Amino acid sequence: MPTLRAVLDANVREAAPELTEKLDRGFVRCHACGHQCRIPQEQIGICKVRFNRGGRLYAPWGYVGGVQCDPIEKKPFFHALPGALAYSFGMLGCDLHCSYCQNWVTSQALRDPEAVSPPLRASPQALVEDAVRQGARVLVSTYNEPLITSEWAAEIFKQARAVGLKTAFVSNGNGTPRALEFLRPWIDFYKVDLKSFDDRHYRQLGGRIQPILETIRALHAMGIWLEIVTLVIEGFNDSDEELARLAEFLASVSASIPWHVTAFHKDYKMTDPADTRPRTLLRAAEIGRKAGLQFVYAGNLPGKIGELENTRCPKCGETLIERYGYEILSYRLTTEGSCPHCHEKIPGRWDREFRGQITEHPFLPDARHLSSRVSAK
Repeated sequence: MPTLRAVLDANVREAAPELTEKLDRGFVRCHACGHQCRIPQEQIGICKVRFNRGGRLYAPWGYVGGVQCDPIEKKPFFHALPGALAYSFGMLGCDLHCSYCQNWVTSQALRDPEAVSPPLRASPQALVEDAVRQGARVLVSTYNEPLITSEWAAEIFKQARAVGLKTAFVSNGNGTPRALEFLRPWIDFYKVDLKSFDDRHYRQLGGRIQPILETIRALHAMGIWLEIVTLVIEGFNDSDEELARLAEFLASVSASIPWHVTAFHKDYKMTDPADTRPRTLLRAAEIGRKAGLQFVYAGNLPGKIGELENTRCPKCGETLIERYGYEILSYRLTTEGSCPHCHEKIPGRWDREFRGQITEHPFLPDARHLSSRVSAK
């Protein structure tokens, strides 16, 4: 029985030249993520899924670690096609090692022997066809860190765009200029997890804050629809000072970027902090509003955080989209994406009218059309 390492090493393609830099003595530099690893021959990068074989950089290809159909609100995107079904797929591996990761079974599959998620063979065409079959309108690369599998996502997104679907990344944002330019033609929406505003905290998670901040600025400048999520962990990143600096940074990029402050619950290796209380999210949201952000949301505590699940007009305060968890309860935007009361244009990627909601809960599609478990070639 081949090991997971052997299976993944066999299911690769040569990395995109845009993300590869050949160096002397057979070394290669990978530009898929902010680590920009300098990798010697027959060695792997920090992500553990991109590697140097014979002086060539190889990247994952031809499988998924899992697929799921989600309300787009789960990602969360609140200003992009509300109510749409998002067909979510992921691979294995990550360039960070967050101790509270909720997708650790896929993201930490090559670091943690308890993280076992046998991959399924798949093709871009099969994934797009299944998304259409399920009624999805958006394909989302998620569950592991999608930047380190950018080539695979880009090929899927090309085929998705050809049949009229939208595309998205749910990412830690640890990008590079090369990676963002590579993805730019094929991606519509991008959610960044801005986990902290303290570089020391990022180093505990295996990264640095600067590449994430540069990615946020670049995505906004490119015109890709951007939403930011911060998982608020009491005692880790919930001080007034840190939250204020984070919110002020976002407002300096654009006051119209939606900021989601979401509740932590004990998961994976982080079992010491208490689950985030509603009052902590309410405090974080107030800090965001004082910093000038127009759209601040609170998540993971449906019904416990007042109006912070809803989209309201920043000019007149009218409730435009009412939510409970992932469910759309009412939708009042005009066909132009404006407030019906004061006609203020609301930033986002809106339909001309609300097209209903297939589901307000995630569900697993029937994956029998995908091939069986991946094996080593």
